[in-house]
Amino acid sequence: MMLDPFFEGLIKLPNTDTHNCFACSPVNSSGLQMIFFSDNNRVYAKVVVPTHMGGWNRIAHGGIIATILDETMGWAGIYLLEQLTLTKTMTIDFAKAVMVGEELRCEAWVQERTGKREAIIKAAIYDTDNEICAESKGIFTMLSLALARRIKLTDAAFEKSFFDPLIKCKHQAGATVQPKHEQPISKEEIT
Repeated sequence: MMLDPFFEGLIKLPNTDTHNCFACSPVNSSGLQMIFFSDNNRVYAKVVVPTHMGGWNRIAHGGIIATILDETMGWAGIYLLEQLTLTKTMTIDFAKAVMVGEELRCEAWVQERTGKREAIIKAAIYDTDNEICAESKGIFTMLSLALARRIKLTDAAFEKSFFDPLIKCKHQAGATVQPKHEQPISKEEIT
């Protein structure tokens, strides 16, 4: 897949082949194999919905669109807030049909951190004409690694192979990336 000029200059976020996530695993041949980027203000996903995930008349199934939005918001929470995140609630507004086989861009950002363990994250999917196809808003529960380990959602191997490289990537990039949007998230919103 050729890189769309939109993604040039963004940080490509590291992923690992040690998991089988339907949305983002690079080794799940039945999945979406989403690829993520960031400008340290937002997380961007590049994805093409495969034909086997289509519904009627080549239209991507609404559940697949929901998965793309949810996964991008989840990665935004992990990367931008530097904590594991779990979806608590999510609403979606479908604006335009998405066709299978069409390259999509999904963007997610932290709208607000509402408490010590909760944040509101938003996302939007754009088609190749840069038109919004769907928008979502989610309330996400944030978990420290220690808590996630204690309740058996993660382990040292996951942290070493997935979480640590992702956060290291963010800190190495620092402010060297040119934001794609004029309104970056304020530090108060993500701390």
